[in-house]
Amino acid sequence: MNKEDQILMGVRDLYNKIVWLNKDKMEASLKGYTSSEVHCIEYIEKNVDSNVTKLAESFFMTRGAISKLTKKLIEKGLIESYQKSDNKKEIYFRLTEQGKVIYKIHEDLHKEFQERDKAVFAQITEEQFDSMLSFVEKYSSHLDAEIKKQGKEIKSE
Repeated sequence: MNKEDQILMGVRDLYNKIVWLNKDKMEASLKGYTSSEVHCIEYIEKNVDSNVTKLAESFFMTRGAISKLTKKLIEKGLIESYQKSDNKKEIYFRLTEQGKVIYKIHEDLHKEFQERDKAVFAQITEEQFDSMLSFVEKYSSHLDAEIKKQGKEIKSE
């Protein structure tokens, strides 16, 4: 197996192990909420004036799928929609108090998982971090270009 394959398989394996390790605790703490719902809540909290278009672009989902998701979140009392006085056409979303509780649980879990994994990152040198970050940026740019070639577009915030 060449180094490229080793890296790609390694990244996939790391991702799968992280998901597997975190899954039970996430599901127990966020019972009744899907991963998509929780990540939608997270995005809305972290991005002012979130709307269907921004969410769809961020999650690589259709606007229709996001509309369904946000409707469910509104029905569950986790988000609310609003409009700006200068733009009555566009609908934006923000968290309700109940949505902020779910957001906080999710954030606390991520902090707990980061704490668990700190020992590994403590062993990484600044040069190793820089090298890994450089690779991630280059690979991400390459994938963005490939997506664009297919006539699709990713808009980053």
